[in-house]
Amino acid sequence: MSVTINTIGIVGAGQMGNGIAHVCAAAGLSVRLNDMSEERINGALATINGNMARQVAKGAMTDEVRHAALGRISAAKTFEDLGGCDLVIEAATENEEVKRNIFVNLCRALPPETLLATNTSSISITRLAAATNRPEKFIGIHFMNPVPVMQLVELIRGIATEDATFEAARGLIARLGKTSTVSEDFPAFIVNRILLPMINEAVYTLYEGVGSVESIDTAMKLGANHPMGPLQLADFIGLDTCLSVMQVLHDGLADSKYRPCPLLVKYVEAGWLGRKTKRGFYDYRGEKPVPTR
Repeated sequence: MSVTINTIGIVGAGQMGNGIAHVCAAAGLSVRLNDMSEERINGALATINGNMARQVAKGAMTDEVRHAALGRISAAKTFEDLGGCDLVIEAATENEEVKRNIFVNLCRALPPETLLATNTSSISITRLAAATNRPEKFIGIHFMNPVPVMQLVELIRGIATEDATFEAARGLIARLGKTSTVSEDFPAFIVNRILLPMINEAVYTLYEGVGSVESIDTAMKLGANHPMGPLQLADFIGLDTCLSVMQVLHDGLADSKYRPCPLLVKYVEAGWLGRKTKRGFYDYRGEKPVPTR
């Protein structure tokens, strides 16, 4: 028998966490948002408010709906505050050790019937589930960035995920008005397994001097009809996230075609991670983005 999800806990109030909170609250669910600092939770609430205000301005949402949605999101300062949730989604940084640690501590604080999910974009669902005391109630629910805009959600079952857990997750995605696609539990799932090697190849194309940042992005926008060039997209995703997904693919599939480009590694080592640090393949510190090579 499937569980209906009405109250959602979210661990991690960053870009993905606040996006998930936004769409869940807008769809009528109660949301409890957790992060290590109250400051980050408040920052997330301000971001959600701003993003919803933009939707109101575009006519995609009424002001009444925005006020009601914001009223459904509350701060959860501790994991114990997530105790009344039907489902808790982890949306922390893309680092396996960090995620495993969160799940170990969450399991101590939550009743045994609470479902658990991870928003990982690449890490093994089966391995993360093994860090919990309820692998049968664990599933991968991978939202795309930016969550309020992107239509797709990947659902990934671990080896132990029960049908009831899967059906509850699928019902939730339908309620959010999004489309779910089912992926097997292999490194980087479907979207990132195809997308990240393309971005990595674009970085190799730059590294080998085949084209400049501008020529590569223009070529893919106008030659392949992509809405955004691959290097611009890498900056949007975050070069550290791109590198970590390539490392998961390279380690998990042991195929040299997934070797991260040395230039991508260099940018990450420099702390040039894209938009979030104001520099990546483009420099965002001025009026408009300027290529850095």
